[in-house]
Amino acid sequence: MDGCLEARRRSHRGAGCGKISVWQSARLRPIFAAMARDSIKIPKLSLIETLFGLFLRLVAVSCFWFGLNYWAMLIGFSFGGGGRFDLLPVPWRVAATALAVVYPVAALGLWLLVSWGPVIWVAAAGAEIVMFAVYPQIFGEKPPLVILHAAVAVTFVLFRAAIFYQRTRQARAARIDLP
Repeated sequence: MDGCLEARRRSHRGAGCGKISVWQSARLRPIFAAMARDSIKIPKLSLIETLFGLFLRLVAVSCFWFGLNYWAMLIGFSFGGGGRFDLLPVPWRVAATALAVVYPVAALGLWLLVSWGPVIWVAAAGAEIVMFAVYPQIFGEKPPLVILHAAVAVTFVLFRAAIFYQRTRQARAARIDLP
């Protein structure tokens, strides 16, 4: 470790290296305190927005689980090795490979609460809905999975509508130039 850094740790004034940190100067502390009051304040998240974030993280965990299930199938870990990639028919190879990649990416986007996370989830869930509801003769039927995806989509839309309503109400209340 450099001697200057060590000297600063020992003394709050940075003695020993001839440098005084701006943040540690006693005469500048009141100025910084006054400037902090003028800084932009980020509003706190509402209860609905907090619950929406928790909902997205719950969906992220389930997406990660779905991705792990597809990977386990492709490498022969599940179904007694009967779902290995080389044993699957071509439609299953395409679908399982794509979903094994897309689901973990969707999980990451949902966990980080970024805007592309739900978009990737819609692509993955839509692919599974098409697989199990439109082409049951190829992929089989999984009505609970289709219902689960539909319920998550409806819940997402309801959360977004509630957040939109709340923000428009707050915007109207904040305006002072309305008659």
